[in-house]
Amino acid sequence: MSLRLSTANIYATGTNQINTLQSQMAKTQMQMSTNKRILTAADDPIASARALEITQSQSMNTQFGTNRTNAKSSLSLVDQTLQDVSTQVQDIQTLIVNAGNAGYSLSDRQTLATELEGRLSDLLGLANTADGTGGYLFSGYKSTTQPFTQTTTGATYQGDQGQRSLQVGSSRTLATSESGSAIFEAIKTGNGKFQALAADGNKGAGIVSPGSVVDASKFDGSNYAISFSVSGDPAVTRYTVTNTSTDPQQNVLEDQEYKEGASITFGGMSLDIKGAPADGDKFSVEPSQSQSIFSTINDLITTLRLPADGSSGKAELSNRLSEASQNMKNALDNVLTVQASVGARMKEIDSLDSTGDDLNIQYQSTLEDLTGLDLVKTYSLFAQQQTTLQAAQVSFKTMSGLSLFNYIS
Repeated sequence: MSLRLSTANIYATGTNQINTLQSQMAKTQMQMSTNKRILTAADDPIASARALEITQSQSMNTQFGTNRTNAKSSLSLVDQTLQDVSTQVQDIQTLIVNAGNAGYSLSDRQTLATELEGRLSDLLGLANTADGTGGYLFSGYKSTTQPFTQTTTGATYQGDQGQRSLQVGSSRTLATSESGSAIFEAIKTGNGKFQALAADGNKGAGIVSPGSVVDASKFDGSNYAISFSVSGDPAVTRYTVTNTSTDPQQNVLEDQEYKEGASITFGGMSLDIKGAPADGDKFSVEPSQSQSIFSTINDLITTLRLPADGSSGKAELSNRLSEASQNMKNALDNVLTVQASVGARMKEIDSLDSTGDDLNIQYQSTLEDLTGLDLVKTYSLFAQQQTTLQAAQVSFKTMSGLSLFNYIS
C-alpha cells in the first residue's frame, strides 16, 4: 500500500509549519524587545496574577510617596508660619518688659501701644496665612474660610477644630494642618492652673505674683478672694483668704498678718504679694481659662494707654503687665508645642520616605523575578528558531519543486 500526498496537502502543511515557526520567533523577538518573559497572562497565569498584585502595591506605594511630598510641603509652610508667629510673640514680650520701665511716661507707653497695634495686625496676617491652593492654613476643615476676623476685643475665629490629613503609608495617616483655635485661642491664663488678679479699684500698691500649685492633691479649682485690712497705730496690714465657691463662703485663712513677699499658701496653691496693699484692697484667685492671644494683646494695648498715676496707678500697671507677660509666655509655649508636633510629623515623613524607597526596590526586584527575561537563554532560543525557520523554508521550497515532469525526457 502506498501513501500519496496531494500537492494541496503539501502546500498546506508546509505553510502551517512556517507560520507556526514565524509566530514563535516573533514572540521571542517581542520578549527581547520588551525585556519581559510574560507578554500575556497565558504565558504564565500564576506569575501574571502575582505580578499584577505587586504592580498594584507598587502603584499604591508611589501614590503614598506623592502624598508624603504634599504633606511635607503643607507642614513646612505651617512650620515656617509658626516660626514667624513665635518671633512676633517674642517681640511682644520684649515690648512688655520695656513698658515696665519706671522711667517711661504715658507718651512713651502710648508709642508702644501704637507699635503693638501693628504687631497685632501682623499676627492676624500670619493667622490668616493662605496655603497656596486657594485655602487657609489654620481654618480646619473650612479650608476656604478666612480663620480670623479682627474685632474690638481682639479677633473672632471663623474656622473649626478639624485637622486635614493625608494617608502617607499603608497604615498611617498624618495631619497636614493645624486648627487656628488650638494655636491662637486655647491659651491658658495665669500659670496654666490658676490666675491671681488684682481687683479693679484697688487703692494700694500691692503687686501679686502668678503663683504655682504646690500640692496637687489639695488643688480643686475653687475660686478664692484675698481681702486686706489696715488698722491700728502703728498700722498693721492683715489679710483673709475666702473660698468663694462654697455656699456659704468659708474663710480658709483668717486675719493673717501681711508680710511683704512672704508666701501665702492655701488650697494647694502658693503665691506672694509685694508692695503695700491698702485697706479694702482685694485680689482674686480663680482657675485658669482659655484666652485668645489677640484678646491678650488688645488688653495690653488698653493697659499701655492707662495714665498710671500715683502708687496705686503704678501697681495697677505692674499687675496688668505681669498678667500680660504670663499670658504671652503661655502663648509662646503653646505655639512651640504645636511647632514641635509639626516637626515630629515632618521627621516621620522622612522615615516613611526611606521605607517607601526600600519597598519600591523590593517590589521592582520581585517583578524582575516574576516577569524578567533571561537574555542569554532567549537569544540562544531566537537563533535556534531562526535556523529552524530557514531550514523549513528550504525544505518547503524543495518539496514544492518536486514533479514527475522533471524526470520525463
